Amino acid sequence: MAARPDEDTAPVLPYGGDGAWEQQLLDHLRPAGRDLGRLVAWLARTTRAVVCLQDAHGRLLAGERLPLDAAVARDIAAGRVAAAALEDGVRHVRLVGIRHPGPGPAAGAVLAVARPAPFDRHAAEILNHTAGVLELLLRERELADAGRRLRRATADLRLAILQLLMVEDTVSARRVAAGLWPGLLEEDTARVYVVETSAAERDRLADACADSTEGRALVVRCPAMDGHVIVVGPSAEVGERLRSLVAGHPGTFLGGSPRQRLALTATAYGQAVTALAVARFRPERSAVYAARTRPAQLMDPAGVRTWAAGVLRPLDTLPHHVRAELLATTGLGLEFTAVSAAKVLGVSRNTVRARMDRVAGLLGADFSRLAVRAVAHLALNTEAAHGPYDPGGPAGHPADRDGLADLLGTRALRTWAEGLLGRLDEDGRDLRATLRAWTAADAHAERAAQTLGVHAQTVREHLRAAEGVLERRLTGGGTDLYETVLAHLVTGELPVPELGTTNREEPDSAVHG
Repeated sequence: MAARPDEDTAPVLPYGGDGAWEQQLLDHLRPAGRDLGRLVAWLARTTRAVVCLQDAHGRLLAGERLPLDAAVARDIAAGRVAAAALEDGVRHVRLVGIRHPGPGPAAGAVLAVARPAPFDRHAAEILNHTAGVLELLLRERELADAGRRLRRATADLRLAILQLLMVEDTVSARRVAAGLWPGLLEEDTARVYVVETSAAERDRLADACADSTEGRALVVRCPAMDGHVIVVGPSAEVGERLRSLVAGHPGTFLGGSPRQRLALTATAYGQAVTALAVARFRPERSAVYAARTRPAQLMDPAGVRTWAAGVLRPLDTLPHHVRAELLATTGLGLEFTAVSAAKVLGVSRNTVRARMDRVAGLLGADFSRLAVRAVAHLALNTEAAHGPYDPGGPAGHPADRDGLADLLGTRALRTWAEGLLGRLDEDGRDLRATLRAWTAADAHAERAAQTLGVHAQTVREHLRAAEGVLERRLTGGGTDLYETVLAHLVTGELPVPELGTTNREEPDSAVHG
């Protein structure tokens, strides 16, 4: 097949004409008509030809694959030839380079049109103008792709910053944030918010949160929950703007933490999720964690710190960074599931489970037991709130059940526990008995149903009803559930668990599934 450069193929858009094809071509520039496949199909029909649009690497973008002279196609893709015409006695082929928007002569795509009849002036004009429109559409698509890549990279950076905060690496988090959001994490404290909507609306809500906070907050699409957006905001104004945003968007809910040190971002996140459960039952659809009395606040401060230090004492032999990583992972794993914690931290669920198994082995804790998880959660939160206890100071034995029982035996705690669980007594379905049986069965509905002699679905329905009465998230686990378990320990409806019953000589042994 002979080839010759085609000098009359510079893409120029039509500014008028007496044929209908000009208007049809311009219609492909309208927002609703911008589609490479439709435009190539139109060109094929209009010129009675077979049309192929391929990128500079030979990948088909639209139309039908054509056997082309590889050397000519490479010359056009490289920008050495702008266009070419070929013929072999059977078909006539025109090739046009679609200019790449970047620097250099290389083409972004190659348009090939083959038909049995020679190209007259009318067909050549349609081809040239169509190439111009294709250049605009390809440029628009590339800009859109670049925008999506930029937004994805920015979202990945936000998530990376959050994950660094979750494991208490505030120095690295500030270093990463400084390049894109100068001053965002300059303060030592911040509040964490979780905004909830449907999974389908989550991206729009995240954009709305970013627009509303105007760069004053770290906005992250939660990697664990499809409908959640996590917002870390140093300024109190961030909370006000988010509440206004939620008020204007039906079906959305907002939970917030109190102000916490940046190193306690993981704790604040759990608090925000807990507050979110309360927000679902409030007409304003928002709640703040600090609005509720917590059982730890009713314990002797020095006593609970001494007890928590005793529980966590086996971890003190670990290097600081290892200890911090294990505790941060375990805290999230207790608050949520291993799968969710893995997504938040950006590690595998096997890594989360291995770290939790190691902590469980060191503490002598059976994390398959709900009451043990609640007690471990109390110890971790105590250290998170007050910092590590003086390693050289006094500490009770990690398995000192009597020490914990004494802490839980105060009049203030009993009043709190009876007040909390007593709300269930007013329901005729005996929700309190169901909740007691379910917590004793380590949150297994089927086992609780066997104990009560009812169907498992009845247990689940009672639990959902109890969540509304208590304004606490129970079936999702976490702080709300553990505090409810502590209330049962205080009232004596559950026995105080023992720690230290597993072999501490094998810190990596698995203790839960």
